[in-house]
Amino acid sequence: MLTFEYTTFLLGLLVLIPLALLFAGVLRWKRNTRKALGDEQLIDALTANYSPRLYNIKFVLVAITLALGILAMANLRKPKAGSSNEKRGGIDVMIALDVSKSMLSEDVKPSRLEKAKQCVNMLIDQIDNNRIGLVLFAGQAYLQMPLTSDITASKLYLSNASADAVAVQGTDISSALQLCQNSLDTKEKKYKAVVLISDGEDHDPKTKDILQDLYDNGVMVYPIGIGTAAGSPIIEAGNVYKTDINGQTVISKLNEAELKMIAEKTGGVYYHLDNSLTTAGAVAAQLNSMDKKQLEGNGGARQYTSFFPYFIALMIVILIAEVFIPETKKQLVYGNK
Repeated sequence: MLTFEYTTFLLGLLVLIPLALLFAGVLRWKRNTRKALGDEQLIDALTANYSPRLYNIKFVLVAITLALGILAMANLRKPKAGSSNEKRGGIDVMIALDVSKSMLSEDVKPSRLEKAKQCVNMLIDQIDNNRIGLVLFAGQAYLQMPLTSDITASKLYLSNASADAVAVQGTDISSALQLCQNSLDTKEKKYKAVVLISDGEDHDPKTKDILQDLYDNGVMVYPIGIGTAAGSPIIEAGNVYKTDINGQTVISKLNEAELKMIAEKTGGVYYHLDNSLTTAGAVAAQLNSMDKKQLEGNGGARQYTSFFPYFIALMIVILIAEVFIPETKKQLVYGNK
């Protein structure tokens, strides 16, 4: 069955309506201008080689090209043979990644954030039978990617995660967990988990309230702590260290107690990120051991044949043809005058 991957782009087809109205207005303006000039027979003689039909054809071709471009962005696709009705056991996993400035600390090389992204990247490879979503958070949280079984898209969104992704700074774990819960199906009391990766520098008392909600809805949280107990200065813009109001260098330290409490309150397990591959494997083993539900269409875009290259190719052909279509009639040369 043919479907569009990004149906929102189809709204762009509405732009053809004002474009058609504008074209109709231009034609009307041309007719009125001819009448205003006076002698229509003289004007007809002067514009004898002009072809309104060819002018209209050129507009139609441009409109078709625009429509094809919009359809290409919407990505018409078809499930590959043998995978359209495929169902596999899996769970829904929301990954909450801390991108606050403290994650730029270099007590873990190359930095806490880069190390965390390496771990998540490896984790995604090992839980590809599940649906994965991504939440980025600092002083506030936002949904970077909703639940999807498209592993390629997951890694693309992950690669774009940076400390500049969230304007409000801080480490608001409660907002991240709340957004993760809102992104999961609360009708089922199992088949879902949250992987929280942070240095744990949270000072929000609301965290305990959301933990109870997660537990009641059957969401297990697996925190991964990154950083050291000794800590490290926070690097800010200009490659300078962050200081407090007294001019003292701020040291960011791993708050394991906070992360362990989160795991305990939700029935999850806490991990400390030392080796990315080892930690990713341990978390993946926990997730893969959970009760699973039937997920349809696992594998995302890898199971589909996309037709957008054909739309783009057709666009190019039509645009080239439009360039070579004149607005004048072909003149016939006669031997006798």
